[in-house]
Amino acid sequence: MSVPIIPDPKPRRNRASAKKAGTAFERRQADYLADVLNDDRIDRRVKTGAADKGDIAGVRTVNGARVVIECKDTATLSLPAWLREAEAERLNDGARIGVVMHKRRGTADPAEQYVTMTAATFALLLKGGTL
Repeated sequence: MSVPIIPDPKPRRNRASAKKAGTAFERRQADYLADVLNDDRIDRRVKTGAADKGDIAGVRTVNGARVVIECKDTATLSLPAWLREAEAERLNDGARIGVVMHKRRGTADPAEQYVTMTAATFALLLKGGTL
């Protein structure tokens, strides 16, 4: 008796689908922030290669300090690596603050996604980018 082959109900992500999901996530988050903060300078950033400056441009603290946002839409959390990446991008951009905005499984609502940063970055953010 042969065993029936049951197809995988969810197709596996490949490089192209991952890139498409990441782009869509960045777009939703940039549009959300631009709308909520009423700031039309906020937008997806054009990729800059080796000297990447984050995924969303135009974000500022209440005191005008620049904020770099690295976006991640992946099922596997890699917070230490992501925070290192956000810090490198913050330095590349000359920004004051770098954070990681990552996908919350189970919801596409941009307001319900997660933002991760160190406690030092959080304190700096609360002070408006100046300590």
